[in-house]
This record gives sequence, structure tokens and C-alpha cells, in this order.
Amino acid sequence: MSAPQTLAEWLAHCERLHPVTIDMGLERVAQVWQRMGVTLGTPCGTEDEGRDAPVVFTVAGTNGKGSTCAMIEGILQSAGFKVGVYGSPHLVHFEERCRLLGKLVEASQLLPHFEAVEAARGETALTYFEFTTLVIMRLLATSGLDAVVLEVGLGGRLDAVNVVDPDCAIITSVDLDHMEFLGPDRESIGREKAGIMRAGRPVVVSDPQPPASVVAHAEEIGADLWLFGRDYNYAGDRQQWSWAGRHKRFNGMAYPALRGANQLLNASGVLAALDALRNRLPVSAQAVRTGLATVELPGRFQIIPGQPTLILDVAHNPHAAATLAANLDQMGFSPRTHAVWGAMADKDLAGMVRKLYPIIDAWYCCDLPTPRAASAARLAEALQSDELTSTSMVKREVAVSTHASPMDALHAALAAADPADRIVVFGSFFTVGGVLHEGLPRLNAPHLQSDSPQSA
Repeated sequence: MSAPQTLAEWLAHCERLHPVTIDMGLERVAQVWQRMGVTLGTPCGTEDEGRDAPVVFTVAGTNGKGSTCAMIEGILQSAGFKVGVYGSPHLVHFEERCRLLGKLVEASQLLPHFEAVEAARGETALTYFEFTTLVIMRLLATSGLDAVVLEVGLGGRLDAVNVVDPDCAIITSVDLDHMEFLGPDRESIGREKAGIMRAGRPVVVSDPQPPASVVAHAEEIGADLWLFGRDYNYAGDRQQWSWAGRHKRFNGMAYPALRGANQLLNASGVLAALDALRNRLPVSAQAVRTGLATVELPGRFQIIPGQPTLILDVAHNPHAAATLAANLDQMGFSPRTHAVWGAMADKDLAGMVRKLYPIIDAWYCCDLPTPRAASAARLAEALQSDELTSTSMVKREVAVSTHASPMDALHAALAAADPADRIVVFGSFFTVGGVLHEGLPRLNAPHLQSDSPQSA
């Protein structure tokens, strides 16, 4: 078989290399990374020799990782630093997983690194995630950057990015998700996420109530632990907010461009990480303001104006669904809320629904193009369970329908919605990606289209 030549061919090749999608463990990834002969960041114990290496941030957490990575990137770029970011999964195109100097990586930039990983792996079987993570980390390591931001895919301790020693670890939140891999409770999951910490180096915990296992591991290995409420905090009113850490303070800041009540927690953790590394990456108050004011990240409570209003959110577990419900509740009044919902079969479907059921008037359940997904019919069953429908707070009729794809579900919601309503698309990266596949939707309800001379 001839060697792959295009990005699509390489990705198809990666999908065939390992019999399972997720194979927890670092041994295979570490061996291939070592064979490639590249380094990223400063290995522990070599601080004096590594000052010319890029500063590495590794970000773990149940929710808020992508927003945190984007804020670090925005602030550092506003301060004049050259930054690269790795995150996953993508919404539409694989290239979304890597940004260099603020721009999505091009397929042609990735190809030589696919070849290098393939040459180094020999007979070692890597999963799709492991192979592509090594590809992007090799690209970042050879791009002459000042800072690199790595987002953990699953857990932390055994995630592929953990072959790199971060200069600063960030744990955004700890909640119940991926329990079949990470453990049955917050303490177990926290212990896995704490695995990204390194002795003597800062670790910022944005979760206001972190599991005891996170704090205990930091103390056990001698990490420099930054806790929200103890080492840094924020305050704000309707117009502006302020932040204070161990060494720095920022006052009179505008709210971050990313929407949602949880974004101040994420931003506070980012400022703590930059405070911890202030000697290597000094940033001004103006860089902080500019970076937070201009940060963008699709699919995180992304509001697209139109009639009706469209909200895109990749919330895919009960914790994220609760945040989505709170954010929807804080929006302006809408007569009805329509939800396009697609989700993975291994998620806590009932837990997700329970958070949003009181504020959704019509559900449009959809199939997703992956074997991991729950069918639209199964999602509809979750919505019509006796436990849910008998809940005392539910006093109204809720419409439920099933559809073959997120876009089909969106069209159905649009047909039923009044111009003043809102439509929220949530449940998975696949769900949001499904409605973004052909570009950003611009919605006009049928009532408006029939009155508009441009609608023909």
C-alpha cells in the first residue's frame, strides 16, 4: 500500500492503526515521542537549560478547557508573544485542532509531521488521538514559539499530551464525565486530572470546590498550588470586573468576549497562570484587556443573532448542561425555546436532560455520524421517561421529535419557531459541527421569509 499523501488519507490511516478508539496509557506514546528526537518545553529538573524553550501550559478539566486555552492564547498574543495551541476535538475540520500565531494550521503544514510520526512508531500501534496528538506536538515543537498551550483530551495522567512536562498546569473544573475511564466519583476523576502536575511547578485550580484528591496530590509532589479563593480571586458588577492574585492585580476590566457566567472563573484561572509565570511571560494590563475582549471560540455559548436567535454550545455532560441552563436563563426573554439535541450514548443523558428540561419547550433529537452516538430514538426515550415527566416542576406539554441529522433537526426547529423564539443546539461537538458544516447559519423564520422580497 502506498504511503498517504493528503491529510484525509493520513487521518484514514490513523483510524485503522488501533482496534479501539481509546487506549489509556502513556508507554506507547512516550516511546514514539522519544524516538522522534524532539522536545517541547522544559523537562523537569532542567530549568536552567530550558529558558529558550517555549513555555508550556497544559490544561485539564471536565469543562472550560477550550475557553481557558483560547484566553491564554489571546492575552499572550496581545502581549506580542508567538503562541501555538492544540485542542480537541474539532467541530468541522481537523485543522481546527491546532492554531499557530492565531491562525488555523494548514493541511500542508501537518503532512511532514504525519510522516515523521509514522517513521518513528515502527510496529507500535497508536490510536487516532495519540497519533494526531504527536503530529501536532511535533509541529508546535519545531515552530519557534514563545508559548504552547496543550488541551488534555481525556483525564490527564494518562492522556497523550502528558508526555510533555508543562511549566504550568491548569485544572479548570472537576465533575462527572468519562466515568468508565476516570472513575466513579469526583475524587477519582480529580486524581486523574491531577496527573498533569509537576513537582516544583505551578498548578492553577479554577474549580471553586476542588476534590481533596487534587489538593492532596499537589502537596504530595510539592507542586506550587494556586487555589481559587485563596491565592487569587475576582469581584465584579454589571459593568466591569477586577482580579487579584499573589503578585498582580487588574482593575476596571471589561467582561471577556466569551459569553457565560462560568467565563470569569476560567479567566481568573488564566490570570493566575500568567501571574505564576510573570517572569518568563510578562504581560501588561492592556494586553490582558485586549486579549479577553477579542477572544473567540466557536460553540461555547455562541450566540448568533437572527430571527429566531441561535445559540451553539458543545455542552455534553450534566455539569455543562447546568451551566448552559443558567446562561439561557440570564438571556433576554424569548416566548419559546427549541433545542436541537444530539449526544454520545455513553453520556449521562438523563442528567443532561434534567438540567434543561424546565426551560425547553420543544426538543428535536437527532442522529449523529459516529458509532458512539445515541440514536435520536434513544434520546427521545430519555425525554419521555416516567421519572422525568412525573417531576412536579413540569406542568406543560413538551414536544419531542426525531431527525436524521443536526441540520434536519435545525430546519424542523426553524419551521416551528416564531421570530422572537430562540433555538439552542447542544449535546456534542458533532451536534454543533453538524450545523456549522456549511458555514455559520443565518436564521430567518418562515414568517419573515414570506414577507421578504429577497426570499425568493
